Amino acid sequence: MNPSSRSLRLASRTEAISPFQVMELAKRARQRELQGHPVIHLSIGEPDFTAPAPVRAALERAVRAGHSQYTAANGTAELREAIARDYQQRHGLKIDASRIIITAGASGALTLACSALVDVGDEVLLTDPGYPCNRHFVAAFDGVPKGVPVDAGTRFQMTAELLESNWTQRTRGALLASPANPTGTSIPFDELGRIVAAIRARSGFCIIDEIYLGLSYDGPARSALELGDDLIICNSFSKYFHMTGWRLGWLVVPPGLVSTFEKLAQNLFICASSLAQHAALACFEPETLEIYEVRRLAFAQRRDFIVPALRTLGLDVPVMPDGAFYAWLDCSRFGHSDVLAARLLEQANVSLVPGHDFGMNEPHRWMRLSYATGIESLREAVSRIEACLGRPQDAGPSRLG
Repeated sequence: MNPSSRSLRLASRTEAISPFQVMELAKRARQRELQGHPVIHLSIGEPDFTAPAPVRAALERAVRAGHSQYTAANGTAELREAIARDYQQRHGLKIDASRIIITAGASGALTLACSALVDVGDEVLLTDPGYPCNRHFVAAFDGVPKGVPVDAGTRFQMTAELLESNWTQRTRGALLASPANPTGTSIPFDELGRIVAAIRARSGFCIIDEIYLGLSYDGPARSALELGDDLIICNSFSKYFHMTGWRLGWLVVPPGLVSTFEKLAQNLFICASSLAQHAALACFEPETLEIYEVRRLAFAQRRDFIVPALRTLGLDVPVMPDGAFYAWLDCSRFGHSDVLAARLLEQANVSLVPGHDFGMNEPHRWMRLSYATGIESLREAVSRIEACLGRPQDAGPSRLG
């Protein structure tokens, strides 16, 4: 037998990991662009802003200085200390820099967390809808992701009551996000406190993804680190800091787990990009933080335009997003979300994501729109969608079943 034709047996866990449909849809949209179609991308959660000039200049300096060798597995001391200072200045929290583990993006952070905490057969609670990769981080370590259906009544977020009613003898912990993808909603802080208390009472772990915390619009953002040092907190330089392709993130872990996470990082990743770490120090300079604040307000302006516009078209957004850059919209007036997404791409050259990427909770009626693009592109997208779908006679909120 020709070795190249031999079929290799794959690990069974690969069957539990489905394709990331957002990326598949983006490929289709790019193919249309190559064919000459002017596609407006409202699918991928990537800011149209890129790293500010001070960060790019810091990268150039790092290259010239030759800062391209391995760092410590948990990151450079300078970057960990800069993040700790930011928690103090932004949130009034005193976090020991030794608890911070620099990672290869939030994905690397959540991979480390699941590696450390999830055993074979352990059940981990997540929301449905939710970010699709989160369930796959759990499955990659032979855990069992358990999606808890959430709806507009809980702002598409976990509650203590839902957590308690879905916790079983097999449940080991929960992986939550606030603000969340795909809904852009946050867990009210008092409710988050009740969730954490319920998990503690069951001796479970609590991982909270705060990658969008800096992009909060309706009041001061509060980190779950306020609730105690036994939580595992994930964050990233991708969204608020606009460094998606730099692949840099971090974890804040309980003091007693630092050595375990460092050991795993040494073996699984060696270290995050040294050049990106040196450049990221510039993120915390005053002039750079001023740029980020201007950009945050621009995202808020986009939200305040796109949500009412979608509702006028009959694409109901039942809950106003308070963070991130997503609107979770009910498209049921216009048919199945998969069919509608294809129609909008083919007929209007507008790319949105159908709901089935984000869970099993009525995915046919939901779509995600990313408003991480400029306001003029959003205005043009609304015009194209209206031309494609028309405006219904009854454009009020649809009835949630």
